[in-house]
Amino acid sequence: MIESIARCGEHGVLMRSPEVHLKSFVCVAVGAVLTTLVVGCAEHVLWTASPELAVYEPNPIMVPYQPPETFWENLVEVVQRYFDIDHEEPVRNIGGILTEGRLETRPKIGATIFEPWHRDSVGRYSRVEATVQSIRRTATLKVVPAENGYQVSVQVFKELEDVSRPLGATSSAAAFRDDSSLTRVVGPVGAQQVNEGWIPKGRDTELEQAILRDLVARFGRASSCRPQTADELGLEPPGY
Repeated sequence: MIESIARCGEHGVLMRSPEVHLKSFVCVAVGAVLTTLVVGCAEHVLWTASPELAVYEPNPIMVPYQPPETFWENLVEVVQRYFDIDHEEPVRNIGGILTEGRLETRPKIGATIFEPWHRDSVGRYSRVEATVQSIRRTATLKVVPAENGYQVSVQVFKELEDVSRPLGATSSAAAFRDDSSLTRVVGPVGAQQVNEGWIPKGRDTELEQAILRDLVARFGRASSCRPQTADELGLEPPGY
């Protein structure tokens, strides 16, 4: 930028021309407008609920029959997109009878807005929540063999970390209560629940739906009941 410089008075003060002041003002104004637009768009993306209407899958869901080994391998592949497997009880064929299966995952810390490659935080709110809070999730899948396939139920439980005081707080620890006098039980009967540092927050239905949709994409859907025969419907067989 070429500046017009004028020497004024005996002190030799450098003065910018009016054209330079106008250009500077325009640049500042444009920058302010762009900043406002970016912040406004970011606020809308992070905090506004998605207007799309998602199709909810039934839970449990029916999937078509596959050989038990093939079915279980595909099931594990779908779950591993979200969690690490902790315990497996695969569906087995024992004496011509299919046993029930169960799959449990390890707890996984929720993905933040800086980890888009992780899929366990579904939706904008979940990612923002996991960014500002310590959230973890655990999934349990139960498989029940049916007449024409498998009935798969998905349960995802969410927990919030329970800390004695805010991390990085400038106040001393003495300002926060760390005793259990408010929840004391006099004369307890049986074993008492141990606080492991995590507060249950219920089911994460959005993540459950994401897993169910992946299961449908992998296996397809199966009807909940088999087709009825002509005798069961009270109809005459062909040829009568």
